[in-house]
Amino acid sequence: MEYAGFTLRNNLIVAPMAGVTDRPFRQLCKKMGAGLAVSEMVTSNSLLYGSEKTRRRANHDGEAEPIAVQIAGADPAMMAEAARHNADRGAQIIDINMGCPAKKVCNVMAGSALMQDEPLVARILEAVVKAVPDTPVTLKFRTGWNRANRNAPSIAHIAEESGIRVIAIHGRTRADQYMGDAEYDTIADVKTRVRIPVIANGDIGSPQKARQVLEYTGADGVMIGRAAQGRPWIFREIEHFLATGEMLPPPMVSEIHQVCREHLADLYDFYGDERGVKIARKHISWYTRGLVGSAAFRHAMNQIPDIPGQLEAVHVFFGQLAEADDRLRYEAEMPQELAA
Repeated sequence: MEYAGFTLRNNLIVAPMAGVTDRPFRQLCKKMGAGLAVSEMVTSNSLLYGSEKTRRRANHDGEAEPIAVQIAGADPAMMAEAARHNADRGAQIIDINMGCPAKKVCNVMAGSALMQDEPLVARILEAVVKAVPDTPVTLKFRTGWNRANRNAPSIAHIAEESGIRVIAIHGRTRADQYMGDAEYDTIADVKTRVRIPVIANGDIGSPQKARQVLEYTGADGVMIGRAAQGRPWIFREIEHFLATGEMLPPPMVSEIHQVCREHLADLYDFYGDERGVKIARKHISWYTRGLVGSAAFRHAMNQIPDIPGQLEAVHVFFGQLAEADDRLRYEAEMPQELAA
């Protein structure tokens, strides 16, 4: 897929998720079939550039190109400076966040709250595009502020006129948060109105759903977020299904055990021992949810305070799974939380 001047292996993109799409997770998703992974949202406040959190989020050492960094804020000048700052430090694509519904973002009129003020949206987009003329700029937003104000088509027009190269649309309004089902009519409507690529996002949790959304909306690609948590191999599953119409068999338990162990090692190295153990807990929980015996395992895992204990518990859990079946088997066909 051609994306903002880059040729990607496919049209499957990892959605930027705060606290999730750190460098270890982005690298893993790319390794397992994603065409692109966008970084966690980084602040446009220059006073925070030196903070440990911001520096870690901007760490792309050894990451496969292209490097896409998402910035958030509400001030055009600050957003322009943030774009320059990140481009100077290796970002090859600058993505603007107008999709996050979190109150701590929206209360300062950033994220999806910006969709209420279309003139401000235009000023921000124009300022960022002008600030980094040699770096493509993309935009992620929602279908609207609320269901009575689905102004995604208008925002898309502003984006195209401002020089935005690709737009990604989450099929919910800001008011919807992550509740209810994503709708794709608005995305399909936007696709008929613009010439730039459109990426569909929201509730894409299986290869079949990915194909359905692509066909229904006419979108150029899909962006996958929560469904990839603990299941990064979903990208190769979708890639295979779109190419062949056939489903891959469930992965081998031994392979996913190894994937999990390598991911944990990267997390410990990236965050350090104490922080790494805490971050690892949620990833281990995601890897094991829906698997036989996982509820008791996850409860016990949260009590383990150190790396050796975590690794041993993971080793025992996957060893027990392998004794029961060579391939990964879930207690249900597709646990609801996996399909989110």
